[in-house]
Amino acid sequence: MYEYKTKPYDHQVSAFERSWNKPYWALLMEMGTGKSKVTVDTMAALFENKLIDTALIIAPKGVFDNWVRTEIPVHLPDRIPHKILRWQPNITKKYQEELRDFALPERRKRDVLHIFVMNVEALSTTKGAKTAEAFLKYNPDCLMAVDESTTIKNRKAQRTKTVVKCARLAKYRRILTGSPITKSPMDLYSQCDVLSNRALGFTSYFSYQNRYAVIQTRKMGHRSFQEITGYRRLDELNERLETFSTRVLKEDCLDLPAKIYLRRDIELTDEQEKAYAQMKNLALAQLESGQLSTTQSVLTQIMRLQQICCGFLRTDEDELIPLKNNRLNELMDIIEEVQGKVIIWATWKHDIHAITDALRKRFGTESAAAYFGETPQEDRSTIITAFQDPRSALRFFVSNKTGAYGITLTEARTMIYYANSYDLEVRLQSEDRAHRIGQKHNVTYIDLVAPRTIDEKILQALRDKINIAGRVLGEDARNWLL
Repeated sequence: MYEYKTKPYDHQVSAFERSWNKPYWALLMEMGTGKSKVTVDTMAALFENKLIDTALIIAPKGVFDNWVRTEIPVHLPDRIPHKILRWQPNITKKYQEELRDFALPERRKRDVLHIFVMNVEALSTTKGAKTAEAFLKYNPDCLMAVDESTTIKNRKAQRTKTVVKCARLAKYRRILTGSPITKSPMDLYSQCDVLSNRALGFTSYFSYQNRYAVIQTRKMGHRSFQEITGYRRLDELNERLETFSTRVLKEDCLDLPAKIYLRRDIELTDEQEKAYAQMKNLALAQLESGQLSTTQSVLTQIMRLQQICCGFLRTDEDELIPLKNNRLNELMDIIEEVQGKVIIWATWKHDIHAITDALRKRFGTESAAAYFGETPQEDRSTIITAFQDPRSALRFFVSNKTGAYGITLTEARTMIYYANSYDLEVRLQSEDRAHRIGQKHNVTYIDLVAPRTIDEKILQALRDKINIAGRVLGEDARNWLL
């Protein structure tokens, strides 16, 4: 009888008991329903039963640090001796030696669960691919789990080919995603191929496609090509999928908390790192000289640091300088994982325009609406009404503090904070736009955070219910700017 470290919800118990000792399984659990915990418990149970001695966790950049920092430490039972190694692309001599000690059975301690955590993007590189493959060759008694497996839905992508190749070497295999079919049922093939080349009953993508897709031959000039025009036999496909998967939707989990908080990390680019360091040093110098003597002057510097994290810099002459960044791409990746209508909170007009444009380009011109100072008053009620209509094409509501007060947006079950305001009242009010009378589902709140930056400090303060505007003078200002 497996003993949990953290108490599971009923749907997690069901998923674990049904799948933990299966060679392969798909945890098709909506974001916020705890598929990571089920995987950690599976890992622990397999280790205690001497079925594995290692684990390889593969996750997107914005997620894989959560496994190291939160998921494994929180859910892995304390009775299980373990060691975690996080992938880093810069393989120094010291790290190379640590990797050898970690991966080679003869060089590591026995009866210790060794968990290697890699970001899926690394599998696109020769260095990352060789490292993952070598780890599995040396450690075949391994659980390999691919988190947010829609990142490998493209069968032609190099990282997909590498992940599939590596999966053949692992004794146990898991995929984790809330939305296995983001655009079409064809997205399933590569994800399930990681589990087994026979999971769906086909060893060839084209056989799978011929079974479930409607294909027509098109001509363009002298060239002809095949185009998927529809899908068929989807009931049969679902029946196959149910034999090796657990499907969980938030709306079916009656014991989940009303509010679910998640975080997605975004690494700064080199350009952002440089600008951030320069701005931080300038602010500290101004603090030393007494130039930052008011709360507003300190808050202005905090805002400038946050703007850099979001991917732009505004000069004293009000010129906007864009910075190469990963934030918008991460937002679009998250959108692929969630279902239903979504509220996206930003702080600056520049971001609101960029987000709205990107969503319309990806999902159609009627899919997104911006609700902020520039939105005409006569259009605002129309936007709210359309968003609240489940039949409307308007899926994304993009706003700032303008939309944080006095309106009802209960059709949304997901809120994404592209950037947080330092004002606690704005955060609390914005959360309540969806979490109020009329909401029949749990609401998931996802914060985009650049680690080790002002992003992290602001989020922690808001979680601790601290109004930052009253905490940034004197020595405390230094702590914020460091």
